[in-house]
Amino acid sequence: MERTLAKVTNLTSDDESRREAAVILAAKQGDKVAYKTLYHNHVGRVYALCFRLTGDRGLAEDATQEVFIQLWSKLDRFDGQSQFSTWLHSVSANVTVSYLRKQRNWVQRMFNIETSPAMEMPAETDSSQVDLEALVVRLPQRARMVFVLHAIEGYRHEDIAQMLDMAVGTSKAQFHRAKQLLKTWMGCEDE
Repeated sequence: MERTLAKVTNLTSDDESRREAAVILAAKQGDKVAYKTLYHNHVGRVYALCFRLTGDRGLAEDATQEVFIQLWSKLDRFDGQSQFSTWLHSVSANVTVSYLRKQRNWVQRMFNIETSPAMEMPAETDSSQVDLEALVVRLPQRARMVFVLHAIEGYRHEDIAQMLDMAVGTSKAQFHRAKQLLKTWMGCEDE
């Protein structure tokens, strides 16, 4: 019975992989319905990553839209050597980081701002009532981006440094800064 169930599970997984491969191939060939299918299958995960990186729902929606606009032109670069979701994740992170750079530069030019104001500490510090996701969103932008890419998404500091155009040591320092702020806000300074 267990072997039969395992075969059915594998068959379903293989069928899913074949279906996605067919949709990707059709989208690569310009099929807009196939592309729409890819969009619907992956928009939730892409938005979640964009939100973690931007810390703002509006920016995350804009960045998600930018990811899928860029995806249309980059889809032919997907070679099938990795899972599509893994490749899309990498594209999403890179596009979002690039989008944030453009937004920051535009805001700085428009309002003649040198740096962003420091984020305020959340009023609620009882660790049993603190939502970690809400605290991550409150981190300063560079610290938040490094924290999300390293701690949540699993990127190495070398990769993050290249993505964010910073030194590896700066990536590690921003990650340490993010951890310290989160510990302080959660009331865990001694851990």
